[in-house]
Amino acid sequence: MTAATTTKAASARRRKHSAVNRGQALSGWLFTAPVLIILGLFLLIPVLMAAWVSVSDWTGRGSPLSPSVHFIGAQNYGQVLWAGGLSESDFGTALKNNFWYVILVVPIQTVVALALALAVNRRLLRGRGFFRTAYYFPSVTSSVAITVLWLFLFSSTGAVNAVIAWFGAKGPNWFNDPGGIFHFGATNGPSLLTSNTTLGVTWWDWLGGPSVAMTAFIMLAIFTTGGTFMLLFLAALQNLSGDVEEAAMMDGANSAERFFRVTLPQLRPTLFTVITLGLIGCWQVFDQIYTGTHGNPSKTTLTPAYLSYTAAFNNQQWGQGAAIAFILFVIIIIFTLIQRWVLSEKKVSRRRMGWIRRAEQRADAGGTAAAIAVATTYGEQNS
Repeated sequence: MTAATTTKAASARRRKHSAVNRGQALSGWLFTAPVLIILGLFLLIPVLMAAWVSVSDWTGRGSPLSPSVHFIGAQNYGQVLWAGGLSESDFGTALKNNFWYVILVVPIQTVVALALALAVNRRLLRGRGFFRTAYYFPSVTSSVAITVLWLFLFSSTGAVNAVIAWFGAKGPNWFNDPGGIFHFGATNGPSLLTSNTTLGVTWWDWLGGPSVAMTAFIMLAIFTTGGTFMLLFLAALQNLSGDVEEAAMMDGANSAERFFRVTLPQLRPTLFTVITLGLIGCWQVFDQIYTGTHGNPSKTTLTPAYLSYTAAFNNQQWGQGAAIAFILFVIIIIFTLIQRWVLSEKKVSRRRMGWIRRAEQRADAGGTAAAIAVATTYGEQNS
């Protein structure tokens, strides 16, 4: 075969391969086109329009793209961030309320979900199916129904205060008490804290923690979301290999060391997912506030999501409502990046690497493929 013939054959193969790739690419775009069109119509375009509304003077009448609507820059953002007045103080109050809500709900619900998953994953537990269903049931119940039930349970004459009365104490008037739980009943603080403000809210109020009313919503969030995240942890636990833990056990590690040094590091991807979903859900809390208190008492249950709704639909300040929504979006991104950095993979300790090497040796001697996968994962983390 001559060199010319070989060149022609290679060129023909390249053209055929290129034609196949183009055909596959075209098929892929055709299959994904319906989803891309739907996402564009109902997600991308509305987001872009909301972004325009946040920097325009649209009054809610007519089309936001009409010639009568003008670009006003960051004026709507300034009204809630640095212009002072009621809009800034309301946004600062909502941000403070939601901040404490996130700080308390996310870690507690994560710990509760992991504890429930560990409990229902025990092989010796009888009725595991019943407990899994019972723990998950609040997550699939209507949010409105759960909120109404919570209002009844935490009313001044409700079941919660009745239980508290059994111990000789008087329960608070939950959804009508605006006092911060970290103020411990104090109404005035040091002048340094009461004379300085951030976003129109005094430092004394920022440090006061959530109100008693918001605390009830915090317990509601933990009650309704613990079961959902329990399933995520449960699925991750059932996919873990036991070889590394067995190696740690043979090395004399106790149960706490095995959990924190073997099990928990392998749950890092699931932990990241749970915390990310928790952050997004907590910063977007709306339906419980809308159904329950409408931001009362004294705006201590006001949240940015609810404030965005009231600014747009109740006060007809559509630009400020859209601006608050985009500020909330930026806050969620920042918190997600922070927790991603915190949960980033750290160097594997020398002791745990010893357990992993023992698991690799047993796998080489006839162990399972799962042991090899786990050991390889830790080896990559250590490299």
